[in-house]
Amino acid sequence: MKHQPTQSITSLPASPDDERRARMIKYSVMMGIRVACIFALLFAQGWWILVFAAGAVFLPYFAVIVANVGTSRRDQEVLRPGGLMPLPPGSPGAPLSDDAAAGDDETREPRSRGDAA
Repeated sequence: MKHQPTQSITSLPASPDDERRARMIKYSVMMGIRVACIFALLFAQGWWILVFAAGAVFLPYFAVIVANVGTSRRDQEVLRPGGLMPLPPGSPGAPLSDDAAAGDDETREPRSRGDAA
């Protein structure tokens, strides 16, 4: 039987709250740059107007794309469990067959009111 490595806390992905927070920070930074581009349009001259206008127009699209990109680690090996081995019938933890589960109540003696559950 192969020995499977234990799951390490460092190999687990970030929690959904941490991932959402990181995406919100990325989006907010890019939207802050967009606002700066819009204000810069008021004072820019020459070809700088085109640079700041392009930033103001295209940054929302890129902000959404960057914020929605997953942070999954592709260089890490995926850990999979080993082969499953069926339990023999009657062993502890083995599921009951349909007949045994249905007949279980019929074969049991009725309890009196004083018996504990």
